[in-house]
Amino acid sequence: MSSALLALVLAGAGSVQWLGPKPPAVVTRVVTLAPSLTETVVALGAAEVLVGVSRFDELPEVKALPRVGGFSDVSVEAVLAARPQVLLVQKSPGNQKPVETLASLGVTVLALPLTTVDDVAQAMREVAAVLHREKEGRALLDALAQARADMRAAAAKRGSKPRVLFAYGFAPLVVAGPGSFAHELLEDCGAVNVAERAPTAYPTYSLERVVALTPELMVDAADTADGRDALKALPGLGKMRWLTLPSKDLLHPGPSLARGLRELCAMIATPASP
Repeated sequence: MSSALLALVLAGAGSVQWLGPKPPAVVTRVVTLAPSLTETVVALGAAEVLVGVSRFDELPEVKALPRVGGFSDVSVEAVLAARPQVLLVQKSPGNQKPVETLASLGVTVLALPLTTVDDVAQAMREVAAVLHREKEGRALLDALAQARADMRAAAAKRGSKPRVLFAYGFAPLVVAGPGSFAHELLEDCGAVNVAERAPTAYPTYSLERVVALTPELMVDAADTADGRDALKALPGLGKMRWLTLPSKDLLHPGPSLARGLRELCAMIATPASP
């Protein structure tokens, strides 16, 4: 399982949490531990405050910045070396120990749940407030809300509700369940998430379970091909159409969700080739 997928599986729901000392009135040095949080800072027009990012970050604006580890293998030493005034983290049991250590060493931490769309909106609002970019933050929230409204309206005109499974990985098979932002965005596209009755936001399914669910479309969001062929070879799934995400926008719960949603809905709405 990739580290990015592991972060999704471990991502904890819950409220925004501050750890460590109170942040300064003006924040000029920020370290982020998730690409979506980096993208939020950049989208707010505050890229200049970033002094360290995760090893998964790919934005050109942060290409030269120090890397401070991943979602669940945070380097305490690298974070301290960057001397952040605020550390932005995606709230997760997988990074809880190093994050609490950093807070105990005097680093101000803002831990943000990023499981639901509401979580994502709240995170953008919180980061905007910390950086005194409230106007820019409202613009990001408006863009996400407008994308959702547009896609729901378009889906209502189509009427059809394709049965979709959204997979983050195939070995094991981890899918989007209820309570995840991907589940909510599938609904915005007018689709039925066949995993809507799963007990968690990111459940692990057996191959047999997928056959029983009879999805019409598979959204392939996996970052490796491991296990993909085994699923494709299953009897009963011969007519299932596979959709591959054209970008990582839908995998980063931040400002890019607005673009990712439009990409997802366009794929779902496009008829299969004869």
